[in-house]
Amino acid sequence: MNSTEHILKALANRRRLKIVSLLKTRRRASVGELADNLKVTLPTTSKHLAILATADIVEYDRESLLVYYRLADKLPPAVTALLKFI
Repeated sequence: MNSTEHILKALANRRRLKIVSLLKTRRRASVGELADNLKVTLPTTSKHLAILATADIVEYDRESLLVYYRLADKLPPAVTALLKFI
């Protein structure tokens, strides 16, 4: 699978698009904050974040027991283009 296809598959889910949209406006958020916003469980949110991380769309920082996610510093061009519309 090429990188563009991998990125598009990662974004082909309404919850993952919502995560990207939230991180665009909030800059960073914990897994718990994202789960509350999406109204889904922590494990479900973590799975979505793992898919986005594998596609190089999000990165994370660990602070003690909390993990904070943010949009990747070097986003793939397809994601940069999409962010203009969400």
